[in-house]
Amino acid sequence: MKQLVVFAALFFMCLSLQSQPVKIMLITGGHSYDTLQFFQLFDALDSIEYEHFHQPAANKAIAEGAAQNFDVLVFYDMWQPISEKEKQAYIDLTSQGKPFLFFHHSIVSYQNWDEFEKIIGGRYVEKAEGIPPEKFSTYKHDVWVDIEVVDSQHPVTKGFHDFRLFDEVYGNYRVLPDVTPLLKTSHPESSPIIGWENKYNNSTIVYLQPGHDYHTYESSAYRRLISQAIEYLAEKNN
Repeated sequence: MKQLVVFAALFFMCLSLQSQPVKIMLITGGHSYDTLQFFQLFDALDSIEYEHFHQPAANKAIAEGAAQNFDVLVFYDMWQPISEKEKQAYIDLTSQGKPFLFFHHSIVSYQNWDEFEKIIGGRYVEKAEGIPPEKFSTYKHDVWVDIEVVDSQHPVTKGFHDFRLFDEVYGNYRVLPDVTPLLKTSHPESSPIIGWENKYNNSTIVYLQPGHDYHTYESSAYRRLISQAIEYLAEKNN
């Protein structure tokens, strides 16, 4: 009887832990977006609780230790200014194994911080003095993107089949050779790999290129993709 009581207590403890929402630090700033539908996307995600931080207050909060209160950091910013203290805070978080999800224009952030490319796993190269034109990345709004799921058994894309989004594509951006591809496209104006997993220090990082506006935010496939990515990363934080 005593063993049964202990087993029941452990069972309900496990249920309680499973029912805890994943807490995400949701970071925006530096780029306009369809605000209403964007937050409706995150409101609709079951078992996920978010707190919104806008740049530059987001980086200041990260440098002051706010990220410790969250399971996953989710970046939808496109931000450039970053202090040495803030850079070190990012590096420290990766040493601790804090997982990051970056999507869409967040790959354009921190053009002058080389280490950021190693963290996110790639770089969109903006026009700048000293960079030859053939190195510039490109973009194209409002196109249908046929998306190939590279591994339907990976936790981020598990259960997915190939799908389409009406979105924006980026071309000629850099992708580091050691990333694990998750999504690809054959769109002629896009780079082939449009979603990947990266490792930096002890952190797992996911980047998903789609996510331009309300057309994508309202897609059930996209909402499921974001949800599974967050849940996967949250497990990496345990």
